[in-house]
Amino acid sequence: MDIYKTPMLTARETARCLQMPESTLDLWLADTGRDPLVHAVRPEKRGWPRVPFVGIIEAYVLRSLREAGFSMGDIRRASRLVREEFKDPYALAKRRIATDGVKLFVRLADESIVHVRDHQRAFPEVIAESLTYITWSAEGAPERLRLPQYPLDAEVIIDPRFGWGAPVLAESKIPVESVVSLFRAGESIANVAEEFDLKADVVENVVRQAV
Repeated sequence: MDIYKTPMLTARETARCLQMPESTLDLWLADTGRDPLVHAVRPEKRGWPRVPFVGIIEAYVLRSLREAGFSMGDIRRASRLVREEFKDPYALAKRRIATDGVKLFVRLADESIVHVRDHQRAFPEVIAESLTYITWSAEGAPERLRLPQYPLDAEVIIDPRFGWGAPVLAESKIPVESVVSLFRAGESIANVAEEFDLKADVVENVVRQAV
């Protein structure tokens, strides 16, 4: 699967996975200029997926900046600065973002007097920690994203190699939607766990976060 060109999720699915307002993501995707905030591809049909894996990672990084206190204007500045500095239109999704990128974000934060929501921690720590959920290849391209809202004993990832990019359990690669759908159909936690050969607490954690 081409992480740059193959559409994986709809905007709604992406926003739900990243726990961000769909309206915000729509704005980022609607920026269709030469240097969009979040890259998208033309869907085959209206309502079909249009966000490739690289776009999911870009949206996650920008969401992390928003959560840390960046204004929408600062986010646009940060995106432009990183891409210009790295000379890469996909710089927001590359491994270098976790090192040199953080330094650029800190510089912007100092210039803009960004107020981090967690005042007990330094801004670099807040951003750097959020980026640890991304796994990169040896070449620096993104490989997977661990969704931070799920606990480690029910680790959920987005990985283009599994589930066509939909969230799956990291260990078993069972799609989250399959687990949730069975529960919504009326099955108990115990029955869902038995059906997928999972621990009951894993199913409970997945269901609690997903619904």
